Amino acid sequence: MAADSMEIDDSLYSRQRYVLGDRAMHQMAQSSVFLSGMGGLGIEIALCFVAVQAVTLHDTKQCETWDLGCNFFIRKEDVLSQRRRVEVVCPRVAELNPYVHVDISSSALDDNTDLSFLRKYQCVILTEARLNLQKRVNDFCHSQQPPIRFIGCDAYGICVRVFCDFGDEFEVSDPTGEEPKEIFIQNITQDNPGVVTCMDNQPHGLQTGQSVIFREVGGMVELNGTTQQVSVLSPHSFAIRDTSLLQPYAHGGFFVLVKTPKTYRFETLEQQLCDPQVLIPDFSKPEVRAPLQIHAAMLALETFQEQHSRLPNCSSICARFLSSLQAPVNTELVHCLSRTARGTLPPLAAAVGGVASQEVLKAITGKFAPLQQWLYLDAVEVVRPLQALATEEFFPRGDRYDGLRACIGESMCLELHKLRVFMVGCGAIGCEMLKNFALLGVGLAKSSGEVSKPKSTTAAEATCEINPDLQVEAHLNKVCPATENIYNDSFYSSLNLVVTALDNVEARRYVDSRCVSNQRPLLDSGTMGTKGHTEIIVPNLTESYNSHRDPPEEEIPFCTLKSFPSVIEHTIQWARDKFENAFVHKPSLYNSFWQTHSSAEVVLQRMQTGESLEGSFQVIKLLSRRPSRWEQCITVARLKFEKYFKRKALQLLHSFPLDTRLKDGSLFWQSPKRPPTPIEFDLKDSLHFTFIVSTARLFAGIYNISYTEKDLSEETVARILATVKIPQYSPSEKCIETDESAKKPDQMKMPVSSEEEREAIVQLEEAIATDRVTPEGLQMSPLQFEKDDDSNGHMDFVTSASALRATMYSIEPADRLKTKRIAGKIIPAIATATAAVAGLVALELIKVVGGYEFESFKNCFFNLAIPVIVLTEPAIVKRTLIRNNIYFSIWDCWTIFGHEDFTLSEFMNAVREKYGIEPTMVVHGVKMLYVPVMPGHSKRLKLTMQKLIKPSVDRRYVDLTVSFAPEADGDEDLPGPPVRYYFSPGAAEVAL
Repeated sequence: MAADSMEIDDSLYSRQRYVLGDRAMHQMAQSSVFLSGMGGLGIEIALCFVAVQAVTLHDTKQCETWDLGCNFFIRKEDVLSQRRRVEVVCPRVAELNPYVHVDISSSALDDNTDLSFLRKYQCVILTEARLNLQKRVNDFCHSQQPPIRFIGCDAYGICVRVFCDFGDEFEVSDPTGEEPKEIFIQNITQDNPGVVTCMDNQPHGLQTGQSVIFREVGGMVELNGTTQQVSVLSPHSFAIRDTSLLQPYAHGGFFVLVKTPKTYRFETLEQQLCDPQVLIPDFSKPEVRAPLQIHAAMLALETFQEQHSRLPNCSSICARFLSSLQAPVNTELVHCLSRTARGTLPPLAAAVGGVASQEVLKAITGKFAPLQQWLYLDAVEVVRPLQALATEEFFPRGDRYDGLRACIGESMCLELHKLRVFMVGCGAIGCEMLKNFALLGVGLAKSSGEVSKPKSTTAAEATCEINPDLQVEAHLNKVCPATENIYNDSFYSSLNLVVTALDNVEARRYVDSRCVSNQRPLLDSGTMGTKGHTEIIVPNLTESYNSHRDPPEEEIPFCTLKSFPSVIEHTIQWARDKFENAFVHKPSLYNSFWQTHSSAEVVLQRMQTGESLEGSFQVIKLLSRRPSRWEQCITVARLKFEKYFKRKALQLLHSFPLDTRLKDGSLFWQSPKRPPTPIEFDLKDSLHFTFIVSTARLFAGIYNISYTEKDLSEETVARILATVKIPQYSPSEKCIETDESAKKPDQMKMPVSSEEEREAIVQLEEAIATDRVTPEGLQMSPLQFEKDDDSNGHMDFVTSASALRATMYSIEPADRLKTKRIAGKIIPAIATATAAVAGLVALELIKVVGGYEFESFKNCFFNLAIPVIVLTEPAIVKRTLIRNNIYFSIWDCWTIFGHEDFTLSEFMNAVREKYGIEPTMVVHGVKMLYVPVMPGHSKRLKLTMQKLIKPSVDRRYVDLTVSFAPEADGDEDLPGPPVRYYFSPGAAEVAL
């Protein structure tokens, strides 16, 4: 991103741009950052914020074998040649972003260094720096005018921390980063104070003291354009100023939150040491493990380091250091910290690196609420169960895993090496996970490995560059029911665990169901902008992903999209639907129809005899109107403009004049309904021109019509449009849908009138007579919406169509970037949150491999913008009582082994004898095998299971839903776990 031109490369920054906004991106492009320490933590920070104008990487150390286990940019050859870490890292960091100037410094940075060179930087980050040096650099940065933003980061084994000081007064333009929503108004009282009520009791999400701006209020027009401070009364109402002297509220209007800057004040590191202001991420931990305890323990560790010029061995840090700080002694924490201080946990470094990088972005952009002022994270749960291991387990062995070994021991490292992981998804989170796997040595053994999906080939190759010993197998198959022959039970049984890094909720639910049925742990995670979550699913301990349901996605009513849009999201979705219908659905329907029917002549004969052929009416209309030249494509586009943006408005105003009133006497056209204004076509309007050209290009695409660059010129388009005749408008008397509960009608199943049928027959006869029915004429080329290719015209069409419709309804149009996000359903993403979520998941992976107890696992939700980090225990698995102390959970699956002649009656007897409950109903998928009240089902008891189920030749078993008799008459049947029925006694061994 060049600072002089200030142009933002959307191909590189699009998802980050949605998170930060253009103003923050421009500020970053003019900022310089100094980062000291190229160890594991420093490189994690560098990875996440390389979108600034310039960054100086500072380090004085040489590459060591130890670095291979925590710095993913250092290779074996770098260690052998004894190169400096900063020299190795610099070109590899620079490769991440060609717009950022990266330089290096290997000068000493100590108590004698003249710090004046730091004045050219807007932010200074120190890692691997002694506390005294951090205090000295921080004091210098704090004293500058304006102050240089200072961030100190430290990682000692299982404990990490971040400290921020952005000066005495640090103004933040947007503390939350949330996009304000337009909330429609139900009523405003004429009172002191006036009370505003939201339409349909919609929650306003405001806090007392915030301000809103009013728009389009009917009656009480004095409020329009004014900013009012609110006092919250309820989730859907609030008070504003005195409205008693204003005109009475009549109807409509909406309000939007006005974002106001907030000033934050910081103390120096020296001031904060004795009375730290800390973020508490885990409320479940006992007081002795609170952040203040880690603060005291890490200060004691640094005291030891200052006195002995080394980090401690095992538990050589003594309680007297804590006592000197007047803090209670936490024996377990001190022991774990001192024993692991020399080591490194790469996932923990990744997690805190993501957090620290987000603070860097805040420091240089003034966007999002900064950390005040300390964050401490620990991974005591990872090492607590390892305390009893022999000391030799943690000794160095001269390889890349020495840092990790110092934390988790040799035995756990070997377990990670043998691990076989199935990772579904190789997007941003997936690639971060692969990096963590490489550093942890996950899947080194020849019999192990890790499997990933699309984008996987490149990701696998990159991962092996970090750790050449990794065994990675890249798959390109979708994980869905269609691939169960590949990812079958034998496949899942060969795995140790599954990791999902997907946006698609349905895919995640499917993978979860496979993990549950095969008793495999699942680590799930996701991000949206600065927000992230992790969920740990362990067999027989926790609930699964499918145990809870996300709130359903709010659908836009059909009538709103078609006729009554009120916000920009409605017009964007309308434009997106128009693209799908005209350029994807109709061409696909056209091709499918002509592939099904042998010839146009046969279709004509069948229609002439009165036969109704599904889709024929739509297909013949497309055939009869099919353009064959570029000029005709322009004509079609011009007629579409007239239909969408003029005639639609005229028709609505004809059906519902502006003075139309409802039965209760209220106006029809009031918020959220907006009356449309017809748009007169003007070729000189760039929006009109873009719509015409992009629409014509898309029609040319589906009809395989070529065009030249000259055909796209304004001169050529104007010449063609001059010959286009626009038919005179006459209003229709068709009913316009106003019921918000009505669904979109299926065009294929809508009745066709006899007149329309006759017209279709005439059109097909004419097409045959004029030789338009050729192999080429019976073929179209459906498009696939591609938002990221600016040359294909797809986003040009959606953006211009949405903006024109918005203009027609007096809605503020959205720019191309926002339109692309909504139309493309792009999930905003930023590397900081991705790194944090992947690191937190990888920490849980170690616990899963170690077979830890339930209390050790942690789910996490965070929002780095605010910032908030919440660690919680997973939901414990629920056990359902059937009767007589017989329980089951989602993880249970009862098994019955049959044979070729095994009958349904024998199956039910086997269930009764094995599990002690009387089965009453047996269902296979949607097929009822046995329901006592169903006619003829009693005869099925004598039939074999093979005959009832009719399994495929290679099917070894089926999962059946079995209900059980209630304890008392009149009660409902009792549910049970799935019953897995094996068709032969040896089938279980084959399946597993």
